[in-house]
Amino acid sequence: MEISSIVKKQRAYFATGATREVDKRIAILKRLQQAIRNHETRLAEAMKKDLGKSPSESYMCEVGLTLSELSYQISHLKRWAKPKRRGTDLTNFHGKSFSVREPYGCVLVMSPWNYPFLLCVEPMIGAIAAGNCCVLKPSAYSPATSAAIKELVKEVFPEEYVAVVEGGRAENSALLEERFDYIFFTGGVAAGRLVMEKAAAHLTPVTLELGGKSPCIVDKTADLKLAAARIAFGKYLNCGQTCVAPDYLLIDRSVKDAFLEQFIRTVKRMYGEKPLENPDYGKIINRKHFDRICGLMDSKKLVYGGETDADALRIAPAVMDHVSRADAVMQEEIFGPVLPVLTFDEIGQAFDFVLEGEKPLAGYLFTRNKETEKRFLEQVSFGGGCINDTIVHLATSRMGFGGVGNSGMGSYHGCKSFETFTHEKNILKKYGWIDLPLRYQPYSGRKDGLIRMFLK
Repeated sequence: MEISSIVKKQRAYFATGATREVDKRIAILKRLQQAIRNHETRLAEAMKKDLGKSPSESYMCEVGLTLSELSYQISHLKRWAKPKRRGTDLTNFHGKSFSVREPYGCVLVMSPWNYPFLLCVEPMIGAIAAGNCCVLKPSAYSPATSAAIKELVKEVFPEEYVAVVEGGRAENSALLEERFDYIFFTGGVAAGRLVMEKAAAHLTPVTLELGGKSPCIVDKTADLKLAAARIAFGKYLNCGQTCVAPDYLLIDRSVKDAFLEQFIRTVKRMYGEKPLENPDYGKIINRKHFDRICGLMDSKKLVYGGETDADALRIAPAVMDHVSRADAVMQEEIFGPVLPVLTFDEIGQAFDFVLEGEKPLAGYLFTRNKETEKRFLEQVSFGGGCINDTIVHLATSRMGFGGVGNSGMGSYHGCKSFETFTHEKNILKKYGWIDLPLRYQPYSGRKDGLIRMFLK
């Protein structure tokens, strides 16, 4: 169906009020929950085809997280949707202040290919919980998962409620020419700028979930064995194609060699001596990105891994040492299984290094020093992150997730998703049994004195 026709149908459907009743929202979210369970095998097969993900990884990082978010939304939605009492100041005596959350209307969710199910369906859950109609645009780079999502959505929702638009740049362009009431975009910085530019034509509010070079800092007090395991997990999960993956390592020079020894031992234990033969180790999404990542690796600085299989689009976990900001691998977000290692002599040098670049989506610090932790949180700006772990801060519905500066704007997950996809309408209800005359002309010295007594 033509995109303009879909949007028109959704606007008409929203105008009927069919999406607003909270009990109906909960009922359809429960239908979605069951449908995802029914389609789990189909979704795993699709993600294996697109990204080489194992069934375990597909469930842990995509389907399972989506089901967890659904459960959280379902169990909390009634409370979130209730009007909230607010305080009323003396100048508005006698009255009642409260806020209500209303859905925007017809919203657009544009998702990327690296977590093609999670990053498409999870924002949609927030949009539906908030009472909107929704157009989903999965990535053309993950066609098998996009087709599976379309099949799933069609089983649960009529097209005038939720519709999936497949395709590439032409469809993206056509969607951005439409007037939506909200746009939620996850992807790269350049595309995010285009989305914001198009949204500005209609003054459409946006959430942009972007990326950046997320630093991982390890000081000399850190538990090196624990740090090695958790950094390896975060870096090489999904072959490094994770927006919050540790992009590069900043480590105290005095513990670098001991850490790398531990890190390489850990990577071998996780992925085997020959990772390219590991059936549970995924692949790069396409040849374009495969070639780009290979171009970032400097063979003279490789100290571990980096073997490639061009036919299978696979790159083994790689570690580069003696890296500087001038190296190609430090010029862009890597989005692949290559870990550059840089050193510092004093923790302030590490913080300064991060601050010299754009604000990243995530920040990670491994330390046992509480003062270092305090300085990191106070001095270094980033979207969100972890102390003594990596990436798992996004795996919760109890905190919002989002970027800052060049890494994005807005946040979602749990209540933040509900708030993102609703407008807070603030109301003052005044009662008529008293009407203070202070605001009405003619003014007088006595009135002026009373006004100044109330407003100070």
